[in-house]
Amino acid sequence: MVLDFLIFRRHSDDLKGLRKLSLFEGLSKPELSIVARLLHTREYFTGEVVFDEGEVGQAIYLLLEGQVSICRQGSLEDGHQATLGAGEFFGELCLLDESVRTAQVRASSDCKMAVLFREDFNGLMDSHLRIAHKIGRQLLRHLGHRLRELELTVENHRHL
Repeated sequence: MVLDFLIFRRHSDDLKGLRKLSLFEGLSKPELSIVARLLHTREYFTGEVVFDEGEVGQAIYLLLEGQVSICRQGSLEDGHQATLGAGEFFGELCLLDESVRTAQVRASSDCKMAVLFREDFNGLMDSHLRIAHKIGRQLLRHLGHRLRELELTVENHRHL
């Protein structure tokens, strides 16, 4: 009985953490519970590589705690591109294709992440199309935002 309560409480805490992620905006509690069963929790220590540039992408990473640095070879400032914190996600392009990673991601601090593998996302699209649609919509909004940022960056460099 006590064990059931502790499991329920931990599951509720996990759902609260997932609710804060923009990727899951608009999901109901039952829908979020379905997605939560597909996620794998991973922890990384400061300095640990999450994935390397050139690897084939297998999963999207949802940052629950901590920070990561995104780096590319041959870029300015030792390749540093961006720093992401709790509530953000990265590696999302692998859900759409099987391309290689275009950057390395390294933990800037101790991190806790939820990981959604491409196979699990594809299974979600087959079994729960409405949920996959909601996540896909948020993913497209996110990608659109990143494209606009990139466009502004390129435009600003042209004027230098």
